[in-house]
Amino acid sequence: VAVELRFGKPKAELSQPGLHYHWWPVETVETANIAEQLVDIGGGGATSGNSSGLMLTGDQNIVNVQFSVAYQVSDPRAYLFDVSDPEGMLQQVAESAMREAVGRRPAQDIFRDDRQGIAASVREIIQTTLDGYKAGLNVNAVSIEDAAPPREVADAFDEVQRAEQDEDKFVEQANQYSNQKLGQARGAAAQIREDAAAYKNRVVQEAEGEAQRFISVYDEYAKAPDVTRRRLYLETMEKVLKDSNKVIVEQGNGQGVVPYLPLPALQPKAPPPATTGGAQ
Repeated sequence: VAVELRFGKPKAELSQPGLHYHWWPVETVETANIAEQLVDIGGGGATSGNSSGLMLTGDQNIVNVQFSVAYQVSDPRAYLFDVSDPEGMLQQVAESAMREAVGRRPAQDIFRDDRQGIAASVREIIQTTLDGYKAGLNVNAVSIEDAAPPREVADAFDEVQRAEQDEDKFVEQANQYSNQKLGQARGAAAQIREDAAAYKNRVVQEAEGEAQRFISVYDEYAKAPDVTRRRLYLETMEKVLKDSNKVIVEQGNGQGVVPYLPLPALQPKAPPPATTGGAQ
């Protein structure tokens, strides 16, 4: 688009592409490209003489950042007449904003963990600053193309990265071992609890059964004390005399041929063990 000036003062309306005329030298024209444009910032090292990409992170590491800013003119009059060098100002503001965002974060964020978050933060800072300067520019996007340690310390930085990766691997292995042992211990504890619960139920049921049997015996005893007492006596004597040697003696004067009957003698005797050796 174009901005027409009359006696050096910009007109209110903008001239779109097409055929126009003006009264020279009373009227002049200034043009502005409103298409989206891209500016690349950073990427240089200390040896190249361009240190715009070298930045200090929040954890005191130096990184070399290369990024680009996509922008377009939103207010041609402000772009042409309010600032003297809009592109140069945009580059300085973008570099300053990137340094501010990187300086608040650890190096891992700019390397791989949170590039998108840093780019969004940088875009917001740039746009706020440009609006304050009334530069007439709108920042569409910020893209971090590369972030790496300086070439002078790249080898040492790689060693640190490998050490951190080894640390993460060992920690992961330790966590896996801990989880495995913890799972086994929990399984064993659950088994012990199940066994204890089963034992408890068995003992309780046996006790309840004994109590119920006692109550039933007591109920029968309450109904017929003499009969129950006699039955309990006979059952007890049966248990006591079942495995003992017994002799039956006839009462009275002993009129029979055999006054007593040795019951153990009536039991068949076990045969003697067979000898394996010869006769002596």
